[in-house]
Amino acid sequence: MNLQNRRDSIKENGFTIVNSIFSEEEIEKISEVIQNIDTSKETFRKSEDLFAIRQFLKEVPGVQDLIFNEKMKTMIREIFGDRYFVVKSIYFDKPETSNWYVAYHQDLTISVDQKKPLEGFGPWTTKQNQFAVQPPLEDLENIYTIRIHLDDTDENNGALKVIPGSQTKGIYRPETIDWTTETEAICPVESGGIMIMKPLILHGSNRTTNGKRRRVIHIEFSDRELPDGLNWAEKIVIAN
Repeated sequence: MNLQNRRDSIKENGFTIVNSIFSEEEIEKISEVIQNIDTSKETFRKSEDLFAIRQFLKEVPGVQDLIFNEKMKTMIREIFGDRYFVVKSIYFDKPETSNWYVAYHQDLTISVDQKKPLEGFGPWTTKQNQFAVQPPLEDLENIYTIRIHLDDTDENNGALKVIPGSQTKGIYRPETIDWTTETEAICPVESGGIMIMKPLILHGSNRTTNGKRRRVIHIEFSDRELPDGLNWAEKIVIAN
């Protein structure tokens, strides 16, 4: 894979889309593992319009080898660098009846193992013993996110919409978007494809209009350790 153009796109636009990372058979195997898990744990959230698993790779260890196939490992190594590791993973299933609208936002928090007063870290949130905090800007700028799509996703069933280039502008409040200078891009991804993005890119999604399911595995990566005994809640090193 020639990945220089992917690196350039992420640097300039804040995202890139790569289809055919997983075969149809691989997607079926991943889906099968997810279907067979115990959903009673507190890291699982289930409602009529959303099913989510936090710390997905920890909670569903059988899925790791399926997700980190050779294509994925090459993408991570060549685009991010060989020192990057997983720091957060979430599985989202928005079923056919779900009609969520997600307003433009940046992903500004990281998941950590404890609440600890540290300069440059804050505000903090705690949900079900899960600690999240907004770290210094340079830590956010260092993170990459991969979104693995288990279903075809387009503008009709909640594909992400982004503002290209917004990841270079620091903390960017959605209410200050100047639509005379900014443009919006819709990011369709095929089943088996991935979207790589920087968490600081402004992104959101529209309501679904075609009643089709959209399942996404969201994984964040960093190559930095946190200061003063603070640790990532979910650090997973990917075997080569």
